[in-house]
Amino acid sequence: MRARWPILAAFVVFGAGYLGYPYATLYQLDAAVRQADAETLRSLVDWYSVREGLKEDISDLVLDEPANARPSNELAPFGSSFVRGMTGNMLDRKVTPERLVLMSRGDAQMTPVDAHVVWAFFSDPMSFSVNLRARGAAEPIRVLMELRHLRWQVRRVWLPNELLERVPAGT
Repeated sequence: MRARWPILAAFVVFGAGYLGYPYATLYQLDAAVRQADAETLRSLVDWYSVREGLKEDISDLVLDEPANARPSNELAPFGSSFVRGMTGNMLDRKVTPERLVLMSRGDAQMTPVDAHVVWAFFSDPMSFSVNLRARGAAEPIRVLMELRHLRWQVRRVWLPNELLERVPAGT
């Protein structure tokens, strides 16, 4: 019976570490934003994946307008590529760790980010979902973190439509 205690203790410690690790990463993200630490943000967020996801969301938002707003759906593939290309360049320039740091500081030209965690838990053993509520937003911002190479990293962000609609305008 005594030989089992170290094994059981190791499993408990490992399990607690695994369960707490994504929350510690969220804390690191929060601290990096508050301390304007772009280097830490660069390591905790897969910026390429986040930008690609936002490009898809904006394309979907523009192309999923009501049918009466567009004369026909014949040019949907062209429209999708056009919208994606048009917004892609802007997102590549603006969705960066440095830009997030500027927004969190409340730069005079940008709206400061004021969001808090509403819900955070595992989606599956390798994915962790977080819902953030931005000040004045009706819908939450959804964030997906994935465990890759023994590190939790933000891989996808879904912005509510009210925030997505401001992106093509550059606000």
